[in-house]
Amino acid sequence: MSDNEIGASLQEGRAHGCVEALFCIGDKPERSFTTYSELLASRGHDSTVSWLVAAGRSAIEHGLLPHTNAGLLTRDDMIRLKAVNASLGLMLENTSERMMARGMPHFLAPDKAPSLRLEMLRIAGELSIPFTTGLLIGIGETERERIDTLIAIRDLHAQFGHIQEVIIQNFRVRPAIPMHAAEEPSLLDLARTIAIARLVLPTDVSIQAPPNLSPNGTRLLIQAGLNDFGGVSPVTPDYINPAYPWPQLTQLAAECAESGFALSPRLPIYKTYASDRRFVDPALSPALARAEERLAAEPHFRFQPPATSVTSVHA
Repeated sequence: MSDNEIGASLQEGRAHGCVEALFCIGDKPERSFTTYSELLASRGHDSTVSWLVAAGRSAIEHGLLPHTNAGLLTRDDMIRLKAVNASLGLMLENTSERMMARGMPHFLAPDKAPSLRLEMLRIAGELSIPFTTGLLIGIGETERERIDTLIAIRDLHAQFGHIQEVIIQNFRVRPAIPMHAAEEPSLLDLARTIAIARLVLPTDVSIQAPPNLSPNGTRLLIQAGLNDFGGVSPVTPDYINPAYPWPQLTQLAAECAESGFALSPRLPIYKTYASDRRFVDPALSPALARAEERLAAEPHFRFQPPATSVTSVHA
């Protein structure tokens, strides 16, 4: 995206009542793609992180709070990004080294090494960065490996108190990937894993599952222990899973009400972290205060799915 395209997307998001700008990109693509490195240089940046800092500032200027998921980051990277991000994220996916073996999904993907991802989560804790991580199910892992991953997250949170939410994400097949013919985990399997996560993780850590990936599962997942749906965009589709459009928030709210719960919006930083100075860079405090005021004042659920997505699952 050009800077103008980023600005236009941010402006559209703000007009639709968004409070978060999600910046999601792979692990340092400048190391693998010469044309991308040249693109960065042409825009005055020596790294993706430099570009993300500039994009974060632009988001703040448009009245949005950034949340960045840019793969593996160094300590210095995270220090720079904390100044312009309400929170950061990295999917742990699984702590099993078996996933890295030949024939397994993370073979030839060195950035997926569990030790590297756990180290980044640990450093984020040392830096007091509100953090989102998660478990990806359905990629050939065992139940024991799922539980071990949840325990590793629990132990890091016990040490630093920085894990604000854990995503339990069900793998979905799509064309042009090595696992395009793999069997997807069932809704019951997802609910069971959420229930296990709710037992393993402390109550101050929220459990999230993307609602577009389980369009008929809201009630069951809430019963299993789900209490967060993550971001739902009125501007862009889910680029990772474009075949699964975002739900209508009014319908999602109705399904929550049927289960005895109210659906309400939140910022990309949870209230407990927003009120703790350790977790908010002073440079971000004014933008955070403005976002909190907006969230309290503006009406909820004025949401239409992005025009680029397929027909709404609840249509």
